[in-house]
Amino acid sequence: MTKTQASPVATGEAPHYLGHRERLRERFRKGGADALAEYELLELILFRAMPRRDVKPLAKALVARFGSFAEVVAARPERLHEIEGLGDAAIVELKIIEAAARRLAKSSIEKRPSMSSFAAVVDYCRTAMAFLDREEFRILFLDKKNFLIADEVQGVGTVDHAPVYPREIMRRALELSASAIILVHNHPSGDPEPSTDDIYLTHQIIAVGKPLKVAVHDHLIIGKHGHASLKGMRLI
Repeated sequence: MTKTQASPVATGEAPHYLGHRERLRERFRKGGADALAEYELLELILFRAMPRRDVKPLAKALVARFGSFAEVVAARPERLHEIEGLGDAAIVELKIIEAAARRLAKSSIEKRPSMSSFAAVVDYCRTAMAFLDREEFRILFLDKKNFLIADEVQGVGTVDHAPVYPREIMRRALELSASAIILVHNHPSGDPEPSTDDIYLTHQIIAVGKPLKVAVHDHLIIGKHGHASLKGMRLI
């Protein structure tokens, strides 16, 4: 800043971004999230962590780096730290939004039979896994009435593989007194098409569970742009 320039604080002027923030909040109040671009929705979150900074360039940089609002929110903290100017407080705000979205989606499958609310199961799994950058294998454990007992991640791996052990899955099912399970994993590539290995693994788990009377209701594969159900595809 040159000698002839003065900061807004020194002159008593309000920073230009304060009016921008209030306009964004007003648009959100009137039109909800659909009234805002993805980077603008991120701005609303970043306002809380950065009250004295113009966060518009940072919000745009986040969307450019990760691809979308959902992918920003789902990004691992260590990857978010790579963005210049994004500190711990802002990352916590983003992770709070992610946790809230997961909690909200999960609540829709906790109090009713999972197989009678299959769309809600898919929505929850997409919220939890669709935008992860590493493969994750999740198990939904169900009781005799198909109510959710537990939702557990059994393995986290690389971009194209997560370690899965059929006998460990069944051991855990017996510990929880589960009568059935739904297998779920994501494809970070975005394409939910099941691989030959996915199909083979599913049949291995079914075989291990059969004498234990633990049924495999389905195996869902979650991608960024959709999902695949091995049961729906008649592969199990």
